[in-house]
Amino acid sequence: MDNAKVNVFDTLMERGFIAQTTNQEKIRELLGSESVTFYIGFDPTADSLHVGHLLQLIVMSHMQKAGHRPIAVIGGGTAMVGDPTGKTDMRRMMTREEIQHNGNRFKEQMRNLVDFSNGRAIMVDNADWLLNLNYISFLREIGVHFTVNRMLAAECFKSRMERGLSFIEFNYMLMQSYDFLKLYKDYNCIMQLGGDDQWSNILGGIDLIRRVEGKEVYGMTFQLLTTSDGKKMGKTEKGAVWLDPQKTSPYDFYQYWRNVQDADVIRCLKLLTFLPLEQINEMETWKDARINEAKKILAYEVTALVHGREEADKVHKAAEAIFSKGVASDDMPTATIERSVLKEGINILDLLVRTGLTPSKGEGRRLIQQGGLYLNNERVDSIDRMVSESDLEDSGMIIRKGKKSYHKIVAE
Repeated sequence: MDNAKVNVFDTLMERGFIAQTTNQEKIRELLGSESVTFYIGFDPTADSLHVGHLLQLIVMSHMQKAGHRPIAVIGGGTAMVGDPTGKTDMRRMMTREEIQHNGNRFKEQMRNLVDFSNGRAIMVDNADWLLNLNYISFLREIGVHFTVNRMLAAECFKSRMERGLSFIEFNYMLMQSYDFLKLYKDYNCIMQLGGDDQWSNILGGIDLIRRVEGKEVYGMTFQLLTTSDGKKMGKTEKGAVWLDPQKTSPYDFYQYWRNVQDADVIRCLKLLTFLPLEQINEMETWKDARINEAKKILAYEVTALVHGREEADKVHKAAEAIFSKGVASDDMPTATIERSVLKEGINILDLLVRTGLTPSKGEGRRLIQQGGLYLNNERVDSIDRMVSESDLEDSGMIIRKGKKSYHKIVAE
């Protein structure tokens, strides 16, 4: 590797990624002097990655651009057991088919940020080696290196102790540690990366390799993606913000970042975009109305990373048209209503529930009573308001909830 380049460790540190390292000086030296193979694990318990995973993908991209080789490990085997980390209850057991389907979906989403061509990155499923293990052999060769006392002291198990930790979950640390050993042997993988909630599991793998192979390997964890007041990012009233455009539309994805709190904009720009730090530091001096400009840049850049520049251009243009003129756009989130229903007329609360814009009439009622609902840019003042064909403009109408949530309803 070219030592004249900026060391990727410094880049990750300056941008605010790094939480903990097992040997900071050695890790920095390795990342600056040779090509390192590293891995990050992904739990396939949903059929899409979400915003919480985005940080890991961006780290993989930073590392790969600096000449290092990522291994993305789909936890097909460990998901059959369930990671107790950060959970208060044991998770539903999944079928092999469900896990395989979810893993395949991840591959598509990862390719936007990680280059898998010509072996520059590889993807493996730990089910390939975990599902066929002989239990007795595993206990004799791997289990012998773990003490129960030390495992119980691990942060990932502490939160479960009072409510009960199942034996199946107790095996999780051994399995993840074995993953690291297997990847070390097969691919000379010498570094595991992950969210800071994975620290205990990473240490387990490092210790196992030291005991079995007599070699030092390394671990590095990253800050979890949280708001300035400590809440996990990527949650909305509708649930998680997904990377799959079928689960969270590119427009809604863009709007999520467009609407982050002022206090979170600069941190998100550092963590979730590849904009130069000098440019982001300049934005840190922006005040008042210019903060909104920084939010637009954030929303555009993150959407472009996940969905591509063309899609980001479309949703940015749609958002600008809506906010500046209140006009409808093809890229606005859209619901449909039968034209026959509008001919007869439908109560506004029924319309909101029927089109999925509010989960209940109660929520719609509160929205109207607080003055937060608009139909075609006019405030709805009464819960008795009837909506009919006369409200259509070019076969559609715009509903706005609060200041920033726009939706189009199309008559069919």
